[in-house]
Amino acid sequence: MRERFDLRAALPRLPSLLVGLVLFGIGIALMVVAGLGLGPWEALNQGIARQTGAAIGTVSILLGIPILALWWPLGERPGIGTVINVVLIGISTNVALSVLPTATEPAGQVLLMLAGVVTVGLGSGLYLAADLGPGPRDGLMTGVHHRFGWSIRRSRTVIELTVLGLGWALGGTVGIGTVVFALGIGPLVQAFLGVFDRDGRVSRGRRARLEAEGAVGE
Repeated sequence: MRERFDLRAALPRLPSLLVGLVLFGIGIALMVVAGLGLGPWEALNQGIARQTGAAIGTVSILLGIPILALWWPLGERPGIGTVINVVLIGISTNVALSVLPTATEPAGQVLLMLAGVVTVGLGSGLYLAADLGPGPRDGLMTGVHHRFGWSIRRSRTVIELTVLGLGWALGGTVGIGTVVFALGIGPLVQAFLGVFDRDGRVSRGRRARLEAEGAVGE
């Protein structure tokens, strides 16, 4: 925790964090303009955006604040990367959406959707390798795991299905892109994390935490 807010220790890893978060935001924007479906949290952000008239990236930033507030009673604590995550992904999404054309042909939609999923996976691998604090939504998942003793798998499934249902009800786009994201993002993040965390420091640390909590394999 202390190291994640130590600027001297964090400085060498900040470029990886910043580039990863920007790519994550661009990946979301690519999926939005593809129009074939979004991940759970992005569907919720889009649904709220459609109901309020706000930009989807702005909703992501504003929604990140109460999500972070939920960390404290759940026993989670942020890092510098968590705080930057809240702001930078939303800004990057808005900027990318302002320059990306909306896809109208099916082939173009599929290509943009696939590019978006891969870009989100690439960005995730980069910012996770920096190990400067989880994103607010990941921290909510692990907080539920810690507080209630649910497995990581169960925590993620319950939270994301709830969020996806809310997003769909509010008008967020749910479709084949949602399915591709759900099936593909895990393997992509693992693959890219293997590239950017070659010594396995992040992976070993996560596994050690899960072993201590009896949650390996979850």
